[in-house]
Amino acid sequence: MAMGELRDLPFAELGYATVDHHRALRQGVPEVILGQGKTPAQIIGIAKELALRGENVLVTRVEKAAADEVRKGLPAALYAESARILTIEQAPIVPLSEARVALVTAGTSDLPVADECAETLRMLGVTVDRVTDVGVAGLHRLLHKRPVLDAATVIIVVAGMEGALPSVVGGLTDAAIVAVPTSVGYGANFQGISALLCMLTSCASGITVVNIDNGFGAAFATARILRSAKKVGAR
Repeated sequence: MAMGELRDLPFAELGYATVDHHRALRQGVPEVILGQGKTPAQIIGIAKELALRGENVLVTRVEKAAADEVRKGLPAALYAESARILTIEQAPIVPLSEARVALVTAGTSDLPVADECAETLRMLGVTVDRVTDVGVAGLHRLLHKRPVLDAATVIIVVAGMEGALPSVVGGLTDAAIVAVPTSVGYGANFQGISALLCMLTSCASGITVVNIDNGFGAAFATARILRSAKKVGAR
């Protein structure tokens, strides 16, 4: 029996997936399931395997029809439709840091990406102060929220169109900035490439930029920053 447990300790092979049970030991967070491209049956199988260790389970990029099927096999799963995220919470979510994180959204159309980020951060033990619809077309809205920016250690900025908002925020604060370009925009925004290139060439120095519509990646980048800062503080 003990040998059987040791055999599956590093990973478990399911045929269609090799589930990494050591991810939490290496990175502090269990493996996350990317739901996109997977069948409901595959998501259920991987989630059940991860849940065997008593860990919380996070599944990203799950459309509602697939989520409904998954929940038939996993009744404990909760679905956040706007974020397209399924979760199974078996253990208390331990706060990662006392540092403040602000999640700033340029427009209401960017909210699904911001919601993916917020729900991922929640599962990682990070609470956020949300600032919504403060794009550069009306900068007075952003300046009204200046106290939230000033209190933050990390600021995640989600923006489409020309993607200028992270540069503005980066010029107002010394906080770490994680910029998320979205595919929102008219005409020649090239499904978010224009926002991506604007953020990559920002005149505000030191901005971290994740891929288009990657709210999940922004959440993990933020968690890495906070986890690293926590290690430095413990030395």
